[in-house]
Amino acid sequence: MELTPMQYKGYVWPHNPRTYTIRYQRKVAVHKIPFGRYAMQDLGLTRRVMTGEGEFYGPGAYDEFKKLASVFYQSGPGALVHPVWQSAKAYFVELALAQEPRKDYVKYTFTFWEDFEGYRQSLTAKTAEKPAAGTGTTAPPAVSAGRYHTVVAGETLWAIAQTYGLTLGGLMALNPQIKNPNVIRPGQQVRVG
Repeated sequence: MELTPMQYKGYVWPHNPRTYTIRYQRKVAVHKIPFGRYAMQDLGLTRRVMTGEGEFYGPGAYDEFKKLASVFYQSGPGALVHPVWQSAKAYFVELALAQEPRKDYVKYTFTFWEDFEGYRQSLTAKTAEKPAAGTGTTAPPAVSAGRYHTVVAGETLWAIAQTYGLTLGGLMALNPQIKNPNVIRPGQQVRVG
């Protein structure tokens, strides 16, 4: 079975890299309970890390590596289409020579980090407040009653944010008094709107 060639930002590998590795990771916080054991809190998935090793061979092998290196120098994420993995929007974070290059043979390694746009989509632009007419000073922000959630044992800020259709960053912005998103207590009032 012949696999489709790997592609990134318009660059198409002439032949697929020799090895591929993909690493999934979940962050979990561990909290010591006084006079007890511990409690664990799921902080969610982190980026997928995709690594591999390949080689270019034949006439023009080093020129092909230089083409790949020019793609590495482009900033920002791009579409990574892989013959085996699910396609992803990713940053090209590492490209290394695995031996001294020759014109007809280059061995290299690479690393991509998956990009998650959910955080970027949750950000909103904040505009500067205009001074009140004739005063030259800024008008105080409007006070809103807001909605609050009472924390129960075992809840996390991430889960509360999900319940109310917020992002963790948005929930933290509503609650500047919470300095560590990993530490909330039962009975605590969290603003959710």
